[in-house]
Formats: sequence, structure tokens, C-alpha cells
Amino acid sequence: MRVRADILRIYQSLHTWTGITAGLLLFIGFYAGSLTMFKHELQQWIAPRTVHAIDKPTSSHSDWQALVDKALDRYSTELGKGFDLDLTNTTPVLSWYSQGSARDLHMDNKLVEVRLDPQGQLTVTESYENKFGDLIDYLHRSAGIGGEIGHDQAGVYVLGIAAVLYFLALVSGIVVLLPTLVKSFFALRRDKGPSRFWLDSHNLVGVASLPFHFIIAWTVVSFAFHDQIYGGLTMFYGEQPLFQRQASTTKKFELSQLPPIEQHIATAIDYSPAHQPVKLSFMRLDTTAPALSVKMLNPNGMMRGPDTDYLSMHPYTLEIQPFSFSTEDGASYSKFVIGLFSLHFGTYAGNFGRWSYFIMGLLGAFLFYSGNLLWLDKRMKNNSGQRRSCRIMAALTIGICLGSMLAVALTMLFGKLLGPVLMNINYAYLYCYYLGFITFIGYSFWRGAAVAAYHGLGALALCCAALPLTTLYLNWQQTSWHEIIPSIGVDIMALVFAFIFLYAAHKSKVRMSNSTVDGVWCLQHKN
Repeated sequence: MRVRADILRIYQSLHTWTGITAGLLLFIGFYAGSLTMFKHELQQWIAPRTVHAIDKPTSSHSDWQALVDKALDRYSTELGKGFDLDLTNTTPVLSWYSQGSARDLHMDNKLVEVRLDPQGQLTVTESYENKFGDLIDYLHRSAGIGGEIGHDQAGVYVLGIAAVLYFLALVSGIVVLLPTLVKSFFALRRDKGPSRFWLDSHNLVGVASLPFHFIIAWTVVSFAFHDQIYGGLTMFYGEQPLFQRQASTTKKFELSQLPPIEQHIATAIDYSPAHQPVKLSFMRLDTTAPALSVKMLNPNGMMRGPDTDYLSMHPYTLEIQPFSFSTEDGASYSKFVIGLFSLHFGTYAGNFGRWSYFIMGLLGAFLFYSGNLLWLDKRMKNNSGQRRSCRIMAALTIGICLGSMLAVALTMLFGKLLGPVLMNINYAYLYCYYLGFITFIGYSFWRGAAVAAYHGLGALALCCAALPLTTLYLNWQQTSWHEIIPSIGVDIMALVFAFIFLYAAHKSKVRMSNSTVDGVWCLQHKN
């Protein structure tokens, strides 16, 4: 396909500057997003707890009911405010927050857990909630940018703007590739130098995963600016509410009127037999607006949440409430919303979908990293003397991309070792991540992009190799090996990535030694 040269130049410039502007933030969002596909496994690895068995729960309904009955007799005041039942635990556990809440990222949440001992007596433990998995999700949604705007994190809006630029970069990149797309789509020309190979790899990854990237760009914008979108619709709806609301009532129920847990589960299953209830969250039981949120798992279908659907139910009358996902044939809007969320979260193809999104998320991060380095390398070589702005951008690219990954690896390493020692490990997570991140950015400016890339990749390889060693160290003389089995895949993947980063460090060193002209990988820069 022929495209006029002046049009190509415009779109190439658009592709370059939108990619450069948004690429570094999107790199963090993409690689952290790929990790959220295994958020629960990462959480289980860093803070082993009761083994989950979603497919084959071992607790019967009578076990749960016995626990709830005894807990209500003893802790009626606390349970009146709300409590959770995680049905995937191999032994019944009832929990509530004595400090903080499940919403947002609170570092000092305290969780009370109640169990039945072999004699049928209540045992109570109180501890700070480990939030490592939520920290990874926070990086994915906000790129680690702090502060709040309204009721949401400022980084969410920043990434929303970056997603708009990201969409423009995708469209302009396709236009630039159109004249040579058929001929060079699968071409990986190693014989024409590393820069050409990187460019071919960049183009192949971008075009091959284009539908995935369009979905992510569109949904990120929707998630970031949904309040503004709904606000803009008021000019069409006026005072009419956009969504059906729960009818208000002045009737107040007593905790003694709470139906058996078995009835809640049966009602949820009758509503959608394709789903399996995995968690019951009772809220505001001692008010006139009680609520029950049921997490519903459907591994073979589309789900609205990151790992489940959400069914809203009145905890006393068992009436299905508005905002629940709909199983009716005519519920086109509900199914559209579920599809929108599911396409972003990858919750529509079971484990195959999770692994696919994990790989495509990492390839997306590679897309931004390689795009920046390709542009910088070309720009540096075309200049007779290297511009300071290029060197700064190169240091930023290496510092932010490798620094954010290294900071997460260090956080995992120290979090695993310090978790059994510190009462509240969450603040240590934050200090470790941001200290590692900022330190490596400073190191990139001090030593230059080329040296920082080599050392950063080497440090990543060492950290990844050390992760399974921490598992062996902490469990060598313990009898809790059954607790690490669900997360053993984290150790295996850490070893795989240790070899990948080690190989990448070797290639970086080779390229530095072979670099004879000014470029990103040249050690001696002109003033």
C-alpha cells in the first residue's frame, strides 16, 4: 500500500512523540499489570496463609454455620458492622477489620480472624493485613504516582491521559508501517545489526498484539474518566438516575434474623448456576441499609472483576439487588459492561487467558522500552555531538524501566525475609520500592544509560535468582511446606526470569564493547 511521503512523516512524528511522552509511565502500568494476573499467587508466596482450594473446598456448610453462630454470640457488635467469609479456605475463617477497610490502599489495616479449634471453641487472632498484592495493583493503576484527585488516585488520571497518547501512537504506528507491512511483518533481520533487529522485534510485537493494545487503551480511558463520562451524560438524562438504585427503607433487622449461610449460597447459585460463590462479604448488618456482596467465580465465562463477578444481595431477605451482573437474555448493557471489564482484566479464558495476558503485558512493556531506545539510538547517531537532552532521556528510560522492575524484585526479596519479623510490613514495602526506584534512577544519571542498563539487568538476575532461595531458607526446617505449594510457580518463574535478565545483561555488555559510534550503548559520549 502506497502512502504519500509527507503523510508518513507526519504520522511518524506523531508516533514518536506520543510514544516518548507516554511510554515510561505505560511501561510501569504494563509490567505491573502482567504481575496482577497472578496477584493471589504472589500474595501467597510473600505471606503464606491457609491454602486455598477453589476447585475443591473441603469445608461443609455446617462448619461455616457453626463458626458464624458462635461468633455472633460473642462478637455481635463487631459483626453487626460487617464481616467476611472466604469459602475457598480449607478450614472455616471469619474475619473483619478492626482498623481500616477493604476499600482503597490502606497501609495500617488490622484484620481480626476467628476460627474454631478442634474442641469447637473460638480462637481469635489480630494482625496487620499484608498488602503486597494491592501494592502491585496500585503500581498497575497509577504507575506509583502518589496523591489523590477527588476520590481516586492522581496516577489513575495521569495514566488515563497516557492511554489517549498510547492510542494515537498505535494508530500512527500502523500508518507508518502500511507501505512495508506485508513484506517486513515477520522479518527479524539479525544480519543487519542489532538496531534493525530491535526495530523488527518492536514492529512485530506491536502489530501482532494490536487488538490487545486497542482494548487496553480504550478500557484504561474508560476506567480513568468514568466519572467525567457519566457527568457528561447528565445533559441527556437530566435528573433521571443513570442506574437503578436500591429502594430506601426504615426497617432495621436484627442479627438473629440472619438466614443460614447455606441459604445465601443456594440463592447465589440459583441466580447463576454457572458461577460458584467463593466469598461472602456482609456489610452494615446493624443499619437500615444492610448489604451482602458475593464474589462469584466462573472460570469459563466473562467476569466483571479482576478474578470474579460480584452479586449484590440483601442479607436478610435474600433479594438480588441492583448493580448485580445480569444473567437475563435482554440485559445487553450489563453484558456490555461485563465484557468491557473482562477484556481488560483477562477474566474470560481461565488460566490460558491469565497466561496470555501475562505474556502480552510483558511484551507491551517491551514495546515502550524498545521504542524509546530505538528513537534515542537513532537520534544520537544522527547528531555530530550528543545532545544533553538525549542523554537525560536515555538515563530516564533505563532508570525508570529497569528501576521499577528492580524495585519490585527487591521489595519481594526483603518483604519475604522481613515479613516474619515486622508487625506491619506494608510501610517497609513502600520504603523499599520507592528507595530502590529512585536510587536506580540516580545511578542511571551518574553512570550513564549504557552502564546502568548492564548493571541493572545483572541486579535483576541476582534478585530473581535469590527469590526461590528465600523460600528454601525460610522453610528448610519448618513443616509448613504445604503452604508454599500454591505459590511454587512464583519461584519457578523467578528462576526463568533470572536467566532471561542474565542473558540480556550479557547482550548489553557485548553491544557496549562493539559500539564504535555515538549512541545509547556508547560509553564515551561527546560534549
